[in-house]
Amino acid sequence: MTLHLPNPDGTLRAYEPRTAPPAVPGTGGGSAFTSRTVFSAAHVVADPFADTTPDGPAAVDWNATLAFRRHLWSHGLGVAEAMDTAQRGMGLDWPTAAELIRRSAAEAKHAGGRIACGVGTDQLTATATTTLAQVRTAYEEQLAVVEESGAQAILMASRALAATAKGTDDYLDVYGHLLRQATEPVILHWLGPMFDPALEGYWGSSDLDAATDTFLEVIAAHPDKVDGIKVSLLDARREVDLRRRLPQGVRCYTGDDFNYPELIVGDDQGFSHALLGIFDPLGPLAAEAVRVLDTGNVDGFRELLDPTVELSRHLFQTPTRYYKTGVVFLAWLSGHQSHFTMVGGLQSARSLPHFARAYELADGLGLFPDPKLAQERMRTLLSLYGVNQ
Repeated sequence: MTLHLPNPDGTLRAYEPRTAPPAVPGTGGGSAFTSRTVFSAAHVVADPFADTTPDGPAAVDWNATLAFRRHLWSHGLGVAEAMDTAQRGMGLDWPTAAELIRRSAAEAKHAGGRIACGVGTDQLTATATTTLAQVRTAYEEQLAVVEESGAQAILMASRALAATAKGTDDYLDVYGHLLRQATEPVILHWLGPMFDPALEGYWGSSDLDAATDTFLEVIAAHPDKVDGIKVSLLDARREVDLRRRLPQGVRCYTGDDFNYPELIVGDDQGFSHALLGIFDPLGPLAAEAVRVLDTGNVDGFRELLDPTVELSRHLFQTPTRYYKTGVVFLAWLSGHQSHFTMVGGLQSARSLPHFARAYELADGLGLFPDPKLAQERMRTLLSLYGVNQ
């Protein structure tokens, strides 16, 4: 049945949704990939019945949230937990994030899934009197929670550090302190200001060449404590250059949701592993593509994954930080949750034409396990916005 989808200029276009379910990629029995290490940064499912406000504590539907992680593990993907995809600093407060880490880590042990969890400082709001010692203490508190859960730690970029640091030496001091005390190698996470404007000038400079030098200095001083780096700058050339400068044994996990197929494939001098928010809605398809790559079939990998880039670039269009709304929207259409609400009310962060295009692109890719359910839910959303069919 035809859907009439809204354009940004207020007109409607006719779209014929697919009627047949897609060919379901094999799960591989949840077995690990052999050529790349791949994490999906997973979203959280809000509790739609909780009496909350956008600026209040987050309320999470734990059953649906953990079920989605089991879905990712069933396809062999690792879960990157409590990252920006899970709305850290955008609705998900630290006490709830800590509970999320503990619950997901326990679930990973039971399911045999790989998990790494974000360590930040979001329990600390920086002021003019905030000190580096307070930033370190906030990081240490979160690092302890992750390590006690048994998960791998991902040291995320800190808004408090960005606001407090006076120069590169402060970054070297804080990260050096944390790496020395980490019990296992961590993943260092460089999130660019397009994802979070508060991180402008991270590593002590808005000049990305200078910032890169400082980032590499941190790694070079503690290579045994750095499993890898996760780079989210949406600049493929810069990621490749950085990747080639890493010490032996330190991995690069691409966080580039614009250029991930080519970065994962790599070149004759290396490749990137993956830690991507777009692999939340692309989970089964992404897993199938990596399994094809495991066989050495680069063309087959690109044939599966290249067509998804248009959807990813749509979801991550500026303001990029609101990509989370599209991720949850697609999870709702796919039947992974019964509602389209988000912690902090972030379901309002994108427009109806944006949702319509996301639906159209995802349906064209065959991402919906039940196309009829996705169509009915899209029709419901259109009706809610006053678009009569």
